Amino acid sequence: MCFDPDSSPPIRPLSGAAVSHDDLVLTADDGNRFAAFAASPDEPASAGVVVLPDVRGLYRFYEEVALRLAERGYAAVAFDYFGRTAGVEKRDDDFEYMPHVEQTTPAGVQADVAACVAQLRDAGCSSVFTLGFCFGGRNSWLAAASGHGLAGAVGFYGRPGEGRPAGTPGPIQRAAEMEAPILALQGGDDPGIPVEDSRAFDDALAAAGVEHEVVIYPGAPHSFFDRKQEAFAAESEDAWARVLAFLERHS
Repeated sequence: MCFDPDSSPPIRPLSGAAVSHDDLVLTADDGNRFAAFAASPDEPASAGVVVLPDVRGLYRFYEEVALRLAERGYAAVAFDYFGRTAGVEKRDDDFEYMPHVEQTTPAGVQADVAACVAQLRDAGCSSVFTLGFCFGGRNSWLAAASGHGLAGAVGFYGRPGEGRPAGTPGPIQRAAEMEAPILALQGGDDPGIPVEDSRAFDDALAAAGVEHEVVIYPGAPHSFFDRKQEAFAAESEDAWARVLAFLERHS
């Protein structure tokens, strides 16, 4: 599990920021209908962000991330991975997500990303980014190699190596296909993602000539970006500052 059900992003709300939000059902090109949450500033946004959640799919943590982005002037759409197997209804904290994760495919996730990108472009965003966490971090980087025309792709503690089924190319293997700048924010004490893998991703991106930054926070665990992880508040603050700087630089 990436976050406890009562976790929240370690991002301070901006007082006085005017934003709107809405629950959506989007449709991918393959006909899949899936749940999404859209947040936008009251002033028109020229840049948008597709938020890719962790393995549990869309829930309030990522709705809050979308809201925090909207407060800073970005339109945001956070989406759910499980429309094909679990429908579009809201779920409680007891949702058994892993059987649904196991039925996702890279192609299906990217079809849903494409629908979110289209939603943001239809809303007037000329620059679109992806921002993902855990399972979503990996798929955020893969989105840069999937023909979406992204302005950039950000991932928190994504797994950069091969995926399932065994041998499925991951971000390391597809680095040469990436068509957008990459930001990777990794924990240095993440038992599921060895530091060597993060460094290998850094090396692969450098060899491919992809503009990138791979940041490894020493001692930080998986899912350190959490208000409950008080010991890693400084790392979270630094990571969020890097995200905002990346979005501003590439918009």
